[in-house]
Amino acid sequence: MGFFEQLKEKFTQQKDAVAEKFKEGLAKTRQNFAGKVNDLIAKYRKVDEEFFEELEEVLIQADVGFDTVLELVDELKMEVKRRNIKDPADVKDVITEKLVDIYNAGGGQNGLNIQEKGPTVILFVGVNGVGKTTTIGKLAHRFIRDGKKVLLAAGDTFRAGAIEQLEVWGRRVGAEVIKQKEGSDPAAVVYDALQAARSRNADILLCDTAGRLQNKANLMKELEKVKRVIERQVPGAPHEVLLVLDATTGQNALVQAKQFKEAAGVTGIVLTKLDGTAKGGIVLSIRKELNIPVKFVGLGEKMEDLEVFDPEKFVYGLFEGLTE
Repeated sequence: MGFFEQLKEKFTQQKDAVAEKFKEGLAKTRQNFAGKVNDLIAKYRKVDEEFFEELEEVLIQADVGFDTVLELVDELKMEVKRRNIKDPADVKDVITEKLVDIYNAGGGQNGLNIQEKGPTVILFVGVNGVGKTTTIGKLAHRFIRDGKKVLLAAGDTFRAGAIEQLEVWGRRVGAEVIKQKEGSDPAAVVYDALQAARSRNADILLCDTAGRLQNKANLMKELEKVKRVIERQVPGAPHEVLLVLDATTGQNALVQAKQFKEAAGVTGIVLTKLDGTAKGGIVLSIRKELNIPVKFVGLGEKMEDLEVFDPEKFVYGLFEGLTE
């Protein structure tokens, strides 16, 4: 039994609801990427250089990233030679296996660094419009569902309506929001929130931050200031710095990730709107080129549609229904 068939059997036998959600959420990428792989396999009678050249194009169009594609195709060529594969249909199994390998090769945990004692402080960064505040609300919902006491810090004091938006989420999920008035110093808001988290014995503090100031240098300076305040108040914090990226922006998300990684010490990615894009290959691009794990993905609009990223479920969602 091939690698993909093993995955399929595992998730089907377990009646894995999250794997099914990945399958539904990746429908657009599956049509774009796996559908083209299927067409390619039907077109060729043998595995030759032309086959691999066309496969490269398909991968690049799915936003897997140029460098990642070259490396992946080189590895596929070696594996095809090693296994003496002649039939293009047999290459699909090697592709699915290598996609999981690429993701796992970077090491690092997909899970969050949750503290046993004292508040776990998670800082959220990212440009405006990527779904940062919504992600905070959805993640707060997950924690509260697991019995954690959660506080939210309204640290995006520059965008009109950002504080109110976070308050709406706070009411929805049952989390208190620590805020000051619009235009306040974000570091002061976070300082207040840290004090509140300690005095109220909160398990988790989720801190929103500005996505845009007058220019990039200002934004990064502001983030560094917020981080210093957190570090002084809670040694070892922030325990996670999660960069929220919009999957529908493709390679532009990768550019943002590089900028924030340098300034904010990003520990993980939350990729929103994965269900709304045909370019889900960006997951692999981010992992390979930045060596930052994708920790959560948005697979829908509902409060429950933020899922822990799992490379096997991702590959299952990418190919299921198009592998026969």
